[in-house]
Amino acid sequence: MSWLVLVVSGVFEAVWAVALGKSEGFSRPLPTAVFMGALVVSMGGLAWAMRDLPVGTAYAVWVAIGASIAVAFGMVTGAESFSLVKVLLLVGIIGCVIGLKLAH
Repeated sequence: MSWLVLVVSGVFEAVWAVALGKSEGFSRPLPTAVFMGALVVSMGGLAWAMRDLPVGTAYAVWVAIGASIAVAFGMVTGAESFSLVKVLLLVGIIGCVIGLKLAH
């Protein structure tokens, strides 16, 4: 169950990161509210998962999931440039996350 909570928390990390960018320095209420809500869910889930998982592994997986989704979202929406190198690097990050799970 801790791994599932950690993955969901990583998804919410991407949500708060994207919302933070769209909040324009907390000057836009809706993205700011989404940021705050997603931040609480993301951090709460990470803290819960760390009860059973090692801190280093949990944190690395959480960051990798959030960062990968945020970059992929940026490329899909056109906010970031798309390149094969970026896609291959994201695949590498995801592979490392799977490796950490298997090594646990």
